[in-house]
Amino acid sequence: MREIDLGLDRVRRVFERLGLQPPRYCVISVGGTNGKGSSVAMLDAILRAAGYRTATYTSPHLMRYNERIHIDGAAVSDAQLCAAFQRVDDARKGVSLTYFEFGTLAALDIFAHADLDVAVLEVGLGGRLDAVNLVAADAALIAAIGIDHVEWLGPDREAIAREKAGIFRPGRAAICSDREAPATLVGYADRIGAPLYQLGREYDFEIQNPGWEWRSRSRTIHSLPWPSLRGDYQVQNAAGVLMALEVLSARIPVTVDAIRQGLSHVRLAGRFQVIPGPLEYVLDVAHNPQAAGVLGATLRRWPAKGETHAIIGMLKDKDSAGVFAELADLVEHWHLARLPGPRGSSGRRLALELNPFAAANRIAAYEDIDAAFAAVNGYAKWGDRVLVTGSFLTVAGVMRLLDAGGVIEHRQDNQLNA
Repeated sequence: MREIDLGLDRVRRVFERLGLQPPRYCVISVGGTNGKGSSVAMLDAILRAAGYRTATYTSPHLMRYNERIHIDGAAVSDAQLCAAFQRVDDARKGVSLTYFEFGTLAALDIFAHADLDVAVLEVGLGGRLDAVNLVAADAALIAAIGIDHVEWLGPDREAIAREKAGIFRPGRAAICSDREAPATLVGYADRIGAPLYQLGREYDFEIQNPGWEWRSRSRTIHSLPWPSLRGDYQVQNAAGVLMALEVLSARIPVTVDAIRQGLSHVRLAGRFQVIPGPLEYVLDVAHNPQAAGVLGATLRRWPAKGETHAIIGMLKDKDSAGVFAELADLVEHWHLARLPGPRGSSGRRLALELNPFAAANRIAAYEDIDAAFAAVNGYAKWGDRVLVTGSFLTVAGVMRLLDAGGVIEHRQDNQLNA
């Protein structure tokens, strides 16, 4: 299997050989640079609260591959996955598939046999040529658009937005929860005849005390609870979610009570996930400057009692200097770890990128996440905070170590009012 090979021709051939058809269930596709996972989680929580049988497909996973495919809130079993993978392998008949394409086809195969009402699909890379785009979504939601994967999607927000807008379909609703949507996205929706609902134009929100208000051109919903995922930016994600549900209300009606219940109970690992204790851990998968900026804003709202130690590992193709610039004033001690695999940056390389933003005696480089974790636990004091960020791989590595010690199971809390 190839790591990345954008294009839909190969995967479409295997899709057809599997006997898969355009789904009868409602499909919501979610793209964007940041906020995709949170938007998927909120859509799923609200729809399940409304009584619908749902499925979600997300990537990447943190601990187990099964996390990528959920039916009615539960990860699929190993047996379900293996059977679907075998069906895909049998159907491809020599067609080369990437890791993500293989998994996407397996998910769609599982969904075809799951008697679903709604499936929420997270786009993996870009949109136009992503395997998820095989399925024409009934509504397509694009969250915040930032600079990432430039070697595949283009060097600026305009080029990247055009690729992400590729999940739009003529005559089907397109929603954008980025208040400053690039003109390329707006223009593409207009050219293909996809009705666009843009934050700040067709819908908006207002922070109130203690909750928030959402409004479109047709109605207003008052006194909404804050999403139980931490971070002010989650309200922006939630606003886009509500617009997607609004445009689909004729097919999948959702009550205000279900919206409130879903927002209040949504959970998502690795998004400002707080694990309290003698050392407070904050796990966040931010891996580009835009995501690091909103992470920094949330950290400022909940300052640490003591000093902050950061365990950071990043991939070579990420803008590590941009991430460091966003977090520089929030961290006293930096612990930079090599990530596994050929794409993983070394701790020494990250230290060079960090040098303009932190004193040398505050920076330490390690050969892996385990060594950085051990050093922090031996050095940090009671009341200090440990920020874990930079990559899904970084968060997964520390999560595994915390889980091995029984910490996550007993102390996990990513609720806003924890």
